[in-house]
Amino acid sequence: MISPIDFQAAGISGQQQQEDRSDLGQEDFLTLMITQFRNQDPFEPMDNGQFLGQLAQFSTVSGIDSLNGGFSSLAGALRDEQALQAANLVGRTVLAQADSGFFDGASPVGGAVELGAAAGSVQIDITDRSGQLIRTLNLGEQSAGTVRFDWDGRSPDGDVMPPGEYGITARVVRGQNVESVPAYLRAKVESVTLGQFGGGMTLNLAGGGNLSLNQIYQII
Repeated sequence: MISPIDFQAAGISGQQQQEDRSDLGQEDFLTLMITQFRNQDPFEPMDNGQFLGQLAQFSTVSGIDSLNGGFSSLAGALRDEQALQAANLVGRTVLAQADSGFFDGASPVGGAVELGAAAGSVQIDITDRSGQLIRTLNLGEQSAGTVRFDWDGRSPDGDVMPPGEYGITARVVRGQNVESVPAYLRAKVESVTLGQFGGGMTLNLAGGGNLSLNQIYQII
């Protein structure tokens, strides 16, 4: 192995050795190995086993650097591919798992629930910002599969509710059991914000909401 004297001969101080040891790369390793050859005792030269051992260490350092470079390239390619996919969603309507939807005062708010088994009843609750129940949509008995729903923005009395965000939750009734199930809401993608500093991409929706790509359930 390379001794502290070898580090000094290579122009690296003891303090630098402690601070930079974890950052040594291929060029540093090769410089130190050559310095060791030049400063070895001619009466006790390095044997073949030591030489091969150091070559193995050099190969490991080289391999790690190459692997890191490969991973960086792969990560960049994946980010580019994700950006392209997200850009293709602009102007499209998607179904995404969410607990609220935007009512613009005219267009219905809709979505779907996915049933793994038949249910005696499927119900959708609409609430305002304060959590007050505005309306319950009773979809009745449903078979397994995708069950779609629409809320026209009206209260039970027929009054049109003001524009804004409304909470939407779903539940199913099977016999005596009542279960909450995810609601997938319909939304239009207006733009995409690319993630910075390792952050994920954000889909910006009509009405001011936003989603991450992994929230998308279906592209309509």
